[in-house]
Order: sequence, then structure tokens, then C-alpha cells
Amino acid sequence: MARAWQHPFLNVFRHFRVDEWKRSAKQGDVAVVTDKTLKGAVYRIRGSVSAANYIQLPKSSTQSLGLTGRYLYVLFRPLPSKHFVIHLDVSSKDNQVIRVSFSNLFKEFKSTATWLQFPLVLEARTPQRDLVGLAPSGARWTCLQLDLQDVLLVYLNRCYGHLKSIRLCASLLVRNLYTSDLCFEPAISGAQWAKLPVTPMPREMAFPVPKGESWHDRYIHVRFPSESLKVPSKPIEKSCSPPEAVLLGPGPQPLPCPVASSKPVRFSVSPVVQTPSPTAQSGRAALAPRPFPEVSLSQERSDASNADGPGFHSLEPWAQLEASDIHTAAAGTHVLTHESAEVPVARTGSCEGFLPDPVLRLKGVIGFGGHGTRQALWTPDGAAVVYPCHAVIVVLLVDTGEQRFFLGHTDKVSALALDGSSSLLASAQARAPSVMRLWDFQTGRCLCLFRSPMHVVCSLSFSDSGALLCGVGKDHHGRTMVVAWGTGQVGLGGEVVVLAKAHTDFDVQAFRVTFFDETRMASCGQGSVRLWRLRGGVLRSCPVDLGEHHALQFTDLAFKQARDGCPEPSAAMLFVCSRSGHILEIDCQRMVVRHARRLLPTRTPGGPHPQKQTFSSGPGIAISSLSVSPAMCAVGSEDGFLRLWPLDFSSVLLEAEHEGPVSSVCVSPDGLRVLSATSSGHLGFLDTLSRVYHMLARSHTAPVLALAMEQRRGQLATVSQDRTVRIWDLATLQQLYDFTSSEDAPCAVTFHPTRPTFFCGFSSGAVRSFSLEAAEVLVEHTCHRGAVTGLTATPDGRLLFSSCSQGSLAQYSCADPQWHVLRVAADMVCPDAPASPSALAVSRDGRLLAFVGPSRCTVTVMGSASLDELLRVDIGTLDLASSRLDSAMAVCFGPAALGHLLVSTSSNRVVVLDAVSGRIIRELPGVHPEPCPSLTLSEDARFLLIAAGRTIKVWDYATQASPGPQVYIGHSEPVQAVAFSPDQQQVLSAGDAVFLWDVLAPTESDQSFPGAPPACKTGPGAGPLEDAASRASELPRQQVPKPCQASPPRLGVCARPPEGGDGARDTRNSGAPRTTYLASCKAFTPARVSCSPHSAKGTCPPPASGGWLRLKAVVGYSGNGRANMVWRPDTGFFAYTCGRLVVVEDLHSGAQQHWSGHSAEISTLALSHSAQVLASASGRSSTTAHCQIRVWDVSGGLCQHLIFPHSTTVLALAFSPDDRLLVTLGDHDGRTLALWGTATYDLVSSTRLPEPVHGVAFNPWDAGELTCVGQGTVTFWLLQQRGADISLQVRREPVPEAVGAGELTSLCYGAPPLLYCGTSSGQVCVWDTRAGRCFLSWEADDGGIGLLLFSGSRLVSGSSTGRLRLWAVGAVSELRCKGSGARSSSVFMEHELVLDGAVVSASFDDSVDMGVVGTTAGTLWFVSWAEGTSTRLISGHRSKKSHQSGRGGSCL
Repeated sequence: MARAWQHPFLNVFRHFRVDEWKRSAKQGDVAVVTDKTLKGAVYRIRGSVSAANYIQLPKSSTQSLGLTGRYLYVLFRPLPSKHFVIHLDVSSKDNQVIRVSFSNLFKEFKSTATWLQFPLVLEARTPQRDLVGLAPSGARWTCLQLDLQDVLLVYLNRCYGHLKSIRLCASLLVRNLYTSDLCFEPAISGAQWAKLPVTPMPREMAFPVPKGESWHDRYIHVRFPSESLKVPSKPIEKSCSPPEAVLLGPGPQPLPCPVASSKPVRFSVSPVVQTPSPTAQSGRAALAPRPFPEVSLSQERSDASNADGPGFHSLEPWAQLEASDIHTAAAGTHVLTHESAEVPVARTGSCEGFLPDPVLRLKGVIGFGGHGTRQALWTPDGAAVVYPCHAVIVVLLVDTGEQRFFLGHTDKVSALALDGSSSLLASAQARAPSVMRLWDFQTGRCLCLFRSPMHVVCSLSFSDSGALLCGVGKDHHGRTMVVAWGTGQVGLGGEVVVLAKAHTDFDVQAFRVTFFDETRMASCGQGSVRLWRLRGGVLRSCPVDLGEHHALQFTDLAFKQARDGCPEPSAAMLFVCSRSGHILEIDCQRMVVRHARRLLPTRTPGGPHPQKQTFSSGPGIAISSLSVSPAMCAVGSEDGFLRLWPLDFSSVLLEAEHEGPVSSVCVSPDGLRVLSATSSGHLGFLDTLSRVYHMLARSHTAPVLALAMEQRRGQLATVSQDRTVRIWDLATLQQLYDFTSSEDAPCAVTFHPTRPTFFCGFSSGAVRSFSLEAAEVLVEHTCHRGAVTGLTATPDGRLLFSSCSQGSLAQYSCADPQWHVLRVAADMVCPDAPASPSALAVSRDGRLLAFVGPSRCTVTVMGSASLDELLRVDIGTLDLASSRLDSAMAVCFGPAALGHLLVSTSSNRVVVLDAVSGRIIRELPGVHPEPCPSLTLSEDARFLLIAAGRTIKVWDYATQASPGPQVYIGHSEPVQAVAFSPDQQQVLSAGDAVFLWDVLAPTESDQSFPGAPPACKTGPGAGPLEDAASRASELPRQQVPKPCQASPPRLGVCARPPEGGDGARDTRNSGAPRTTYLASCKAFTPARVSCSPHSAKGTCPPPASGGWLRLKAVVGYSGNGRANMVWRPDTGFFAYTCGRLVVVEDLHSGAQQHWSGHSAEISTLALSHSAQVLASASGRSSTTAHCQIRVWDVSGGLCQHLIFPHSTTVLALAFSPDDRLLVTLGDHDGRTLALWGTATYDLVSSTRLPEPVHGVAFNPWDAGELTCVGQGTVTFWLLQQRGADISLQVRREPVPEAVGAGELTSLCYGAPPLLYCGTSSGQVCVWDTRAGRCFLSWEADDGGIGLLLFSGSRLVSGSSTGRLRLWAVGAVSELRCKGSGARSSSVFMEHELVLDGAVVSASFDDSVDMGVVGTTAGTLWFVSWAEGTSTRLISGHRSKKSHQSGRGGSCL
């Protein structure tokens, strides 16, 4: 409620005495005139520039109106054929100031955290109307009623506090402003309202109406938002993102006044007033408004229209309109108002229970520049770099690579400036009229948003204290303009104040505020260097006498700073560079050139590159930028060199060559690092101490057209209009490869699912495969005649499909690296369709292929293997808005269990079809005003992701009556592609740049889909499978958070294995002697069980219905296994063994799945490289003569295959790099090596080993090579395939005597062609696999090395002593060239941890920064090398604990 003195209403003009101009302000052409319609005095505000002609209340920006009334009534009339602007500064209850603006200048609704812009257009009703434009000639007096409380709640989810200030800008007539907590009805007189539940407009506020005339014939009433938008009295916790998600309640109560009915129209967010044309009839039919029927999104499409009007299917949640002669709707991009019409709109639900808000959070950006590449700054502490990436401002910590972002700009950022204390950051966007923002640099909060007097801002410069900001740009006439703003009060709640403005006819390319005097500046440009001064609110400049250099084109300038940091102004020197290679040293006090030097290239005879630079006469090297420190000058030139000179320019200190012209340089505050940017989109810095250049960011120089992701290596491929294909590391966002085609432009890209290969389609119609290992083209096919528009592969990697602009569809076999064409079908795909990541779609199970074709109005579904047409759906319905047939734009499949096919159309719909029958399951209309080129559905079918113009929209797909999407900004150009990462925990969007978003929604473990799970398959010789016992109880969490220091308590129950024998111990060979080995390399020994089931009295079998006990949780880890724990950080999959169970655990929640079926204790595990298959092996039991290997489907937890490879325990398992083979290694008794084909798990090859072998591993770079280590030898196996047969060729190499006595106990591959082996005596030796020789060894531990892991340039070793050590082995590759004479001095230990037992298993992330380690003590540890800590995750008993009850031992 308003304060007492503001109730029932407040006359704002009278209260603040506008006529005296003491508490209010006016600027420009503001006058009091008499209006004939109102027959009274009004204020006229006019002028060609709205921002220069206005009335402002209160007078000072530091004051506040303090008006708490909910409604603001603005009585105004726009001047004919003019624009007008109304600015309101509204304060929320948490003291956040939000600017709310209404204008017919705005083309669309825009929303940020601190500014809402609503187009307010008054127009004549014509068949073809432009929603934005000048006020019509017959503009009438309007009562604009604004519900400030609902505006903040609906669009920003904030509580309204008070109205802080008002600014009415030209061109308009204004009678008065009023505030009140009452909702007045201006069209009802006192006699009319006596019997109605409405409040009439007070006489003081009312417009005069002559006798016999209607109020609505003379005036307009705009109510915004509509009262039908019933919102709660406080913000909801999970609100929807504006403008699509609007809170809706029951329909409005129709007012009993005569209104005319009209057809439903789509509405949006801002008020648009439509006035009747001169030929419009003024009569009205006395019809009551009809409520529009609600239509569920889940219903099937019906061809029948509504009896009362046109039929609509599940429109977006637009608001219903108030029943008044002029009515306003709110919700979308514009709000239309129609005379004498209530426009009912279907509602799709409430925002309550919607997705987590927000569901996405920006994590990383791949890109640099956009508007230009000259804007890159050091922070004053030198720890971070600030640069724009199109519409996003990025702060990059140079040591860690961590990024944070400033989001809010809707166009490319053209200028940046940071003050000397890292408090304020200023930015300007490129599109005219330029909008500027001031940010709190530490918190990232936007403090102020304002429009620059300049049409376009080119450069910004802060004073060191941050109290003065200067900008240079162009006005709307193209003249150079310099503006000085006062920013000292912004951080204290004040506003930016224009201190001075100046026009100049001189060119300005660079502008700087001096560090020694905040009132002095300098600029340079074509033929001029000028010194500026701000005094008395006026900017003045004077030229520097350049003499013979007056015709040079100057590009940049910098001030020399004194070493002590306290320079005298008289000693200040200015350095200016030019395109002719000149560098001028200017005395700022005398305004003369002290020294002039010129950079010249000097070439040696026959040398292609400059060998030395001198300053003399002759043709110079164009210098684009320079930066000066107290000791040196950094110069960036267009020949691609960054050069560091002493201040006397006697000789070059350092230089770095770039791949393109250097556009910007900046020396760090400490003078030790030099930042450089190139016009080719590269950003990096030169470390002057180490003389090493570090690349910070690379970028495409044109929009990105498509992207693809590879799961095993965590890589991303992008193709761009700059004719490059680039491969990125998703973990570091750094570029790995760059493929350039000068003649043939890439159009589409996709990865092979299992091999290090990607495919790319080009504009010539060629489809090429590239090797990521050799970085070269493998195979090329040219079966298309037009540009490739689509490219996709089946999930198993056996088939590849491509389409072209001529309508042809090609199918390829990718079973082997030399892939070949199977079929080419003409006139299948819609011709002339643009290249799109969603042009072709393969179902998640790989059985179906869908595409748009053969016409734009049809979608075809084929069998992927046979290319038989299974379904053709005609989606061509008449689009009433454009009178054209609807056409399909993009397709994608949902999860296989759902069987959904999603199609985006040209009429802004997403149609969900049954992929088998073609039946329309549901429909999402109005997803975006423009067609969507890319869409995708998450694996769990929870989120639908759509590329919608320059935004990303996320829909709650699981909710049938979806309340609307969440909308995410950041891109400055249309988004071309969107995709979920393979682990579903991240989203990628590509357009002007590539954005990486984190999905904040937790994974639902109980998510399920209709349909039966796939059957459990068996290979030849497989035994019966117990599906029910093998089925997982929960889905694993996809993301693994970092565990806390204290392990959370977990409860466990002791339950018997549901199958696989009685659990009794086989004691027949208990006394037989066994071969013993060192702890680090011993064979697996099953745990002993001290009792058998049903041995105690009083026990009975479980009932037939299913048993009394159900296993809920398991506490423990089998520490006597080897490699019996797997963890994939990218997917979050975490599994380990506990007795005869495979335990799959969510590290975040502790929820477990128990995969049972083994009849004996599990000895080892192996996870496929695709993370889709897990293999587990166990020893023999009393009921089986052979050990078991079970192959599990990771996603479903089902046992797919059961094989019996060995008569003894399996010691090791390993998948080949392409996941086509599985190798199994028997223990020291069996000594058998077997190979299995993973397609059917048939035995491919088996051999008996001459001596015990302790480890086996596939070569990660060559799937045809594997290596074993054992007693004194390294055995290299070469796989040779002839047809379906695979033979093994063996090569044995003895261990050199220099390594010492002992056995090889562990192995892992390093950087090609290195192999690391651990010994039982604690040595680590390094082998050259190509030469078959050992060239390096060092003592890594006192005990036997049982585990080795390698990644990047780091090696992890685990020993029988419990020591876990991290080694830096980056220099080992260089030592290989020295042969056996190499020394281990370049290998050093980075970290060491001591655990509670011998290390038997470990899994680390790619950077080896964190991992999970298992020990023989039955403990799993989380290890963080960065923190030097080991956190206990799981603990178990090393030996069995006996029970006193006599009912058996504790169960694993």
C-alpha cells in the first residue's frame, strides 16, 4: 500500500511543482501549450533527438521520488509522425534499480537484469502494418496505465519497492502523471459504476467527454500488463524466463460493456496500440467476450476448427486481454491492442514446477573478438585478461584458464575500458544507437545502463581512479565525437553524468586519458596527434606540431610511465605509431616531437623472413599497436610480429611471430608479460622471463555452421564460414587441430563413434575422412553433385549418411578405416535445403534414418541399413499468418524407448511424431518467430533444446502442458547448432562463437521410458542368464562431484547373492601348495567364506513370491582384486567390485546399483572406451569348472553376454582402442591369452603363454598391437587379420640388465611410441616400441610397482608399499633420441601420497589432477594432487568378520 499522503492517488506534477522547475528538470524544447481537446494547459516536449529534449523528475539523479503506488497513470498524446520515449527507474525491495522504457523507437522487446524495453506503438489499422514506427497523424490522447508491481514480478521475478524517477522524452504532449494503489476505469462515469465492481477515474484525472459521445471514440486506454495476468504477491522460487514464460491464472471476468468479437491473434510482451483507419465502422455489436478453449499439448492434432473461431493448438502462454474498447495483451515480443475486441488466447499451464531456473549456466566460451580484435586488457594485478567475444565479455585467469562472464549486451561489444583499481568496467555495443554499460568488475553486476550520445562508440578510456570515462565514436551524421562522462557516483547508487561533448573534424583512431592528470587526454589518427583537456565542462584540444610527419596515418598511442609510479606531468612522454612504421616520441608539455624512428625489414640474401630490424629510411612495416612500460616498448605490426624494444630502440629484445597481423598489444602492469591479439582471432601473451609464448584463445573468424562431439577423447569439431575445420579440447577449450581449405568450404561434420576419425562434408559435394592421430585426409568420396547439407553416423559407427543440395542421399560403410560407398539415391532429400546439423537424423538405436524430403512438406523415415522407406509424413498445412504451406526445417529423434521424431517447421512449430506410425503425438507452436535450424532432445527426454534466433530455448519436454521455455542470451548472431554433450551434463551452442553451458538440473535416477528393455544376448557357448538378478536398480549419476573430506555415512544390509551356487567355499585344494608372487604383482586370490548357507538352525527358503530380503546397500570393496574399479570423470560412471557383486555408485548421493550374477568373487573389471560396455571377470566356484566373464550394458545395467574363457581366474581384461576386441589374461596357473570379438563375443584367438604374465595392454594408437609383461621379458603381439581370421605374431624383448633383477609387474603406454613398465624391485623402465628397446629407467619406489597410469606428460605409479607418486615425464620423449645413454635427471616426482595398503586399482581424469585409487586394505580413496589430499570414499574389512549368530559370514 502507498503511504497515507499518497492515497487514494497522487498528482505527481502538482506535488513536485513542475511549473517551478525546482524539484524537476527540463532540457531542450519544453513548453506549456493549450490543448484544444482537453481544453487546458499541457506540456509539449519536442525535438529531433529524444534524449536531448525531456522532462525529468526528480531534478537530480541522486534523489528519489519515493512513490510507492502500484499503478502509474501517464496521460499523454504522441506528436504526429514522431518518436517518443518514456523512461521509468523503478527500485525493487532489494534496492535493485531497474529501468523500464516504453517507446515507438524499439523494434522488439528486450530484457536484461536491469532494463526492460517495451515497444509501444500507436498505429492505424491497415492490412499490412509495421509493428514499429512513427506515431500516426491521428494519434489520440492516451491513458497509459502501468502496473509496476506486475511488470517486475512477471518479467524479472522481483518485488516492487518504489518509483525512483521518471523521464518523458520527445516527442509528445503530457497532461499529468498520477500514482495510486487503485485500479481506475477511465471509460465509466459515476452513474455507470454504481452497480459495477469497478473504480471510476477521479474527476481530476479524467479526460473530458462531450455529451452524446463515447469515451472510446475520443481516447485510448492501454493497461499493461493485463489484469488477467494474475501473479502472486511475491516472487516465486522458480520463475520462467521472459518473455515466453508468463504466469497465468484464471481467465478475466468480462466487463458488461458492449464489445465486438474478433478472431484470436497471437500476442506478445509490449503494448502496441492500434487506431482505426478512416474507413473503419464505429458501430459495435453487443457480444460478450468468449473464453478461448484450452488445448493440451499432448492431444492429437485435429482438423476441425472451433465453432466460435479459428482453431489453435496449444499456443504459448500469452496473456488474455482486458475487456475494454482498446485492449492490451502481454507476453511475447510485442503486445497488440485491438479496438473493441477482447482477444482470448489458450493457456498452456503455470510456471510452478517448471525446470530449475535457470537450468543452464554458461561455463566456457570458445572465441575472441567479433566486432574487432583490438579490445584486450590486462587487469591491474596482471592475473587475468579481459576481452570481448562478440556480445559476451570474458575475464580469463591466465594461470588456471578459468573464465567468468559479463552477460547483458545484445550485440557485439565494440569497446572496453577498465579503471586502475579493477572496480569499474565499461563496455559499449556496436549496433547504433550504441548502448553502454558500467559493471562492478568484482561481482559482475551491471551498475548502470545508458545510451551514448554517439551513434557508434569506437573506443573507451577510464581515468586511473575511475571517476572519468571518455569515449570516441561517430554521431548519426558520421562526424567524430568525443564524450566525457562522470562515473564517480555510479558505485554509490548514482548515475552516469555527461560532463562534456565535443565534435571534431580530425580522425581519431586511439584515445587515452593520461595517468598523471585525469583532466588531460591524447588522441591520434590520420595526420593528427592532439592533446585534450577537460575544464569547466568543456572539452578542448590542440594539435602537436608534427612537422614533416603531418601526413602519417597514426594507429595507436601510449604514455610512458615512470619507474617510481609517481611521475611529474612535465616528464610525461607520449609514444605514437603509424602504418608507415614510424614511432614518434612526443613531449607532452612542449607538444613537440622529440624523436622519430621507423621500423624497417632487413632481409638476408635469399632469406624469406626479416633477420634484423632497424630504424632508418625506406619502406617501413605497418605498426598497428604499441604499449609502453617503464623499461620497454611492445610493438605489434601487420607482418605478424610482436617485438619488444628498449625505450631507446637500439635493438630488438624479443620477438614472437604470429599466424596473422597483430592488431593489439598490451604490457602487463608488472612488465613481465605482453598480451597480443591478431586479426585472425588469436589471443595470447609472451612471458618475457621464460621467453615462452602462451596461447590463451583461438577463434573462428566467421560464423560457425555446425559442430560435433566425440565422447572418448572429449573433443569438439566445428566448421565455419572461414573455410576451416577445427578440433577443440572440451576440457581446456583449447584448439587441437586446424584444417583449412582455401577452395572448398566445409559445410557439415561428424565424428566416428569409436575411431579417432571425423568426417566432413564440403561445398563441392566431397565427403572426406580425417585422422586425428596423423592429422591428414584418409579417404575422399565425391558421389554428390551439390554442397553437402547433412552428415551423420550410426551410434555403432558402422554406417555413415550424407545428403546434398541436389537432393541425393549417400550411404557409406565405415566398418573399416577404408570406408566405401554402399548406395547413392537421387531425389531423396529436399533439394536446395540449407546445411544444418539437423538435416539428417539417426535414431538412438541406429535402426532408423529421418530427413526432410523429397519435398519441403514431407519427412521421410527409412531403415538405416536397407534404406527401405518405412514412413512418409506430410506436415504441409496452411500457415494462416503467411498464406503459405508449412514446411519442415529440421528433424531429430528422441530416446529409442520413446520412439519420438521431432520436426521443426517454418510456421514456428515443433511437431512430435510417432516414428513408427507417423501419428502426431503433441505439438509445440510458436516456439520462435523464425524457423529453428537445430533442435535436440536429451537422453532422458527431460529437456528439449532449440536454436531460436540469437537465443537458446530450453523446454520442459517431460511436462505435457509445458509452461514455456527458458531463454538464454549471449549470442550476437543466429545460433546455427545446439547439442547436448555425450554425458548430458553440458550443452553446446554455436553461432558467432561456441558456448559451453552446464546443465544445472540433477539427473533423475528413476527416469524411465515406456517399452520393454532390450533382451540379454549371449554368444556361442554362453550359459543361461538371469535377467532379473542382473537388472540395475538405479541409473548411475552422469556427473561426479568432488567428494568432501569426511565420507558420508552409508548403511548396508547383509544379503546372500540371489543366484550362482550356495556360496560355500571349495576346500578341496586348500592345502595344495601355490606359487607365491610379490604383493605388487600377485595373482587374484578369492576371499574365503567361513560358512555355507542354510547351515544354521531355524533358516528356511524364501517364499515363491520373491524373498523376504532385498539388497539395499553394500559397504566394502574387494581389495584382493586387481584393476577392479573404474571411474569415468566425463560421464560420472563409477563402479567397483565387492565380492560377487559389481557395485555402481553415485558419488554424489551414495545411491547404488548391484549387478549380480557371478558365482565366485570378481577379480577384475574393464570399461570400454565408449563407456557403454563393462566387462567383469570372476574365478571358478564349486559349481562351475570355468571362470565367468559377464558383459554389461552400462546404460541399462543388463548382462548382455556371458562367456567362459579360462579354467582359472582371469587376471586382466582390456578393450582395444576401437572397442572391437576384448583381450583376457589368465592367472599364473592358467597362463592363457585369449581374444574375443565384441560384436558377438566369439573367441577369435587363444594362445598358451610360456611363463606367467602380470599385465596386458592394447596400444592406444594402434588397435592391432598389444603388449604383455612378465618374467624378464616384454612381449609385443601384432594382430594380423585375414578375412574373419585373426592371427598373432609375437616379438619378445628381454629386460636389460641395467634395469636390475626382478619381474615386470605393470605397464602402460605413454606418448607415442613410449611404453612404461614397472618392476617388482621398484624400477620404472621406458621402452621405445618401434625399436623394441629399453632406453631409460629410474628407481621409483622401494616396493614393487603394481600400477602405472599415463596422461599428458604425467605418470602415476602405485606400489606395494602404499605409496602413490606423481611423476613429470614430459622430457622422456626427447631422451628417446639419446638411446641407452639417456639419464633420468629430467624425470622428477611432483607429489607423493602414502595410502593404507598396496595400490591395486586407479582411475584418473585426463589431466591426472584427481582420481580414485583402490588398495589391498579394501579402501577406495579420492586423490587430489592439486590439494595434496586423499579422502576415504569406501572402506571394507580386509578379512572376513565372524558373526555370533551362526547364520553365516558377512556377505559381499
